[in-house]
Amino acid sequence: MTEHASVRYVVDDVPAAIAFYTTHLGFTVRMSAAPAFADVVRGPLRLLLSGPASSGARATPEDASAAGRNRIHLVVPDLDAEIKRLTDAGVAFRGEVVAGPGGRQILLADPAGNLVKLFQPAR
Repeated sequence: MTEHASVRYVVDDVPAAIAFYTTHLGFTVRMSAAPAFADVVRGPLRLLLSGPASSGARATPEDASAAGRNRIHLVVPDLDAEIKRLTDAGVAFRGEVVAGPGGRQILLADPAGNLVKLFQPAR
């Protein structure tokens, strides 16, 4: 059995989220109970997509901090090629490419607004 690191994203539309992650970002469907829930994987990452009818979409306690900076981080071998491929597919990015000593990155959002960072390590 493969070990996965799991992350839960609350989404408004589970089928749209499945389509986004499988079509654009290389995930495969592990299990789907759409429209309530889906489980998609890419390598060791298991992404749990919880729709409004799922138990995972229950309200977050008021004392929990907002998740605005949380995101999944996907390593890509050629960031420019990924940007072109996704732009050609109609995917919009959040901001421009940011470069630093560790590499280059750009943000995009899934249909529910959850952030995804594409990262190309420095050579």
